[in-house]
Amino acid sequence: MQLALALAARGKGFTSPNPCVGAVVVKNGEVAGRGWHRAYGADHAEVMAIDDAKDAARGADLFVTLEPCNHFGKTPPCTHKILAAGIRRVVAACPDPNPAASGGLAFLSQNGVDVSCGLCQDRAEILIEDFLWYVRHHTPFVTLKCAATLDGRIATSTGESRWITCEAARAFGHDIRGQVDAILVGSGTLHADNPSLTCRIPGRQTRDPARVILDTRLTISETARVIQQKSFAPTIVVTGPGVPADKKDRLLKKNVRILEIGLKNNRLDLRQLMVTLGELSVTSLLIEGGGTVAASALSSGIVNKLLYFMAPRLLGGSDGQAVFEGKGVKKLADAVTLEQMTVTRVDTDILVQGYIQ
Repeated sequence: MQLALALAARGKGFTSPNPCVGAVVVKNGEVAGRGWHRAYGADHAEVMAIDDAKDAARGADLFVTLEPCNHFGKTPPCTHKILAAGIRRVVAACPDPNPAASGGLAFLSQNGVDVSCGLCQDRAEILIEDFLWYVRHHTPFVTLKCAATLDGRIATSTGESRWITCEAARAFGHDIRGQVDAILVGSGTLHADNPSLTCRIPGRQTRDPARVILDTRLTISETARVIQQKSFAPTIVVTGPGVPADKKDRLLKKNVRILEIGLKNNRLDLRQLMVTLGELSVTSLLIEGGGTVAASALSSGIVNKLLYFMAPRLLGGSDGQAVFEGKGVKKLADAVTLEQMTVTRVDTDILVQGYIQ
């Protein structure tokens, strides 16, 4: 199962809105076939592993990180492939929560296959946490990434921020970009940094996330990198009501998608945006915005997971730009709390990860 999980991770970022899945065929204690879901619409992991095993699949065991599907979607049901191959036992890490695809283990059991579920389930569910959330809530699984000095600053008072974190931490950030459907920043970050918001990892095939820009008054320049660069991923500008029609038309001609949503407390309603992005099949979202966007995302309750990089630097004052801008809670009882927190070293930096309670 550990091998199946490692195989599944290879598909992370390429299979959405499907989950990444890995599978291993074992015959007489030896690995006879292996496979993973490589892209949306491509063969599922079970099919790849069985085809890799060839005749050795008959009478073999199949270890798979997610319950085999039992429906006709982009591909036929994996359960039919398993029965036709003569697999005698199926061990799944976690059940499929999707009502349209679930029921595979029950179907296999009814047709004489020995089945079990739950081996390495925790690890398997973390691997597809975005898929699990999306199926249950129909909104993206949201990860907020912050990078700050030890005294909680993301930039100096003059706006200088390159680079607070080390090269390894920045590479880690690009790896996360390649695993999500979309990345979000605010217009402040857009104007200050003119970012590309692409996934750049030397020597590796990557996929750019969709670029989502919060821009209440549609102030984005038509020469911004997120508009001008070559990328298969779309640029989506989220704006408020009543923006100039001529500006919208010029951006539309540059293949920019514009989403108009309502305001809440004079800011774009992020909860409404999550519903809209969910309707666009965005299953996972990475927020990399500045202090205003980070604070807004946190206070609106849309954040599921926090990635907080801390660099061994101190600006030594209160005039730098804070990780979270604006007013915070007044009572400690109302503070945001992390669950399942881990702390790891990334070269010279520290990464704190956790889930919002």
